[in-house]
Amino acid sequence: MERIICLIIGYAFGLFQTSYIYGKARGIDIRTKGSGNAGTTNALRTLGRKAGLITLAGDILKCLAAVLVTWLIFHRTHPDIMKLLGIYTSAGVILGHDYPFYMGFRGGKGIAATAGMIIAFLDWHLIIVGIICFFVSFFATHYVSLGSLALSAGFFIGVVISGQLGVYGMSQMARNELYIIVGILTAMTFIKHRGNIVRLFHGTERKTYLGKKHKSDQ
Repeated sequence: MERIICLIIGYAFGLFQTSYIYGKARGIDIRTKGSGNAGTTNALRTLGRKAGLITLAGDILKCLAAVLVTWLIFHRTHPDIMKLLGIYTSAGVILGHDYPFYMGFRGGKGIAATAGMIIAFLDWHLIIVGIICFFVSFFATHYVSLGSLALSAGFFIGVVISGQLGVYGMSQMARNELYIIVGILTAMTFIKHRGNIVRLFHGTERKTYLGKKHKSDQ
C-alpha cells in the first residue's frame, strides 16, 4: 500500500509542468513550439536560456519535494526501505511529468525529474557518476539526448553495483525490487527518446550549444 501512496504523491508533484506553466504565463504553449516537448531542452531552444534554467530547476525541485514528503510520512515506519520508497515516489514524478492527464498525457521526457531522483537518492557516488555520464557525453557531442541516455543508464548500473555491494542496507528482495523499478525507468527513458536515437544513428540529431550557436545549427 505504501508503494501506491508513493506513486500517487509523486504523480501529483509531477503534474507541475514548469515549462508549460512558464510558457502559458507568457501566452505561449510550449507544445506548439520547437519539438513540441514540454521539457528543459525545448524551453531552452524556444523560450531562451532563462526559461531553460527555470524549467530545469523546477523539474528537479518537484522530485526533491515529493521525496521529502514521502520521507516525512514513512521514515519512522519504514526506515529500512526509504530508498526504495523514494524511487517509487520519483517514478510517480516522472510519470506525472511525462504523462500529465490535464495536458492530454503529453508532457516531457523526464530527464530533469530523473536528475532530481538521482539527487534525492542521496548517494554522492551516483550523483558524481550522473554528472560525469551526462556532461562528458554532452560536451563531447553536444547532443542533449545522448547525455540524457547516458545519465539514465549510468544511474541504473550504479544502483545495481552499489546495491550488490551492500551500500543500502536492504534485504536482497528489496534490492531486487529497487533494480526492477530503476530498470523500468531507464527503459522508459530510452522509449521516450526513441526518435532521438534514430536521429543519432542517422546523424540528423540537433546539437545544442550552451554558448553561441554554430551557424549550421541555427
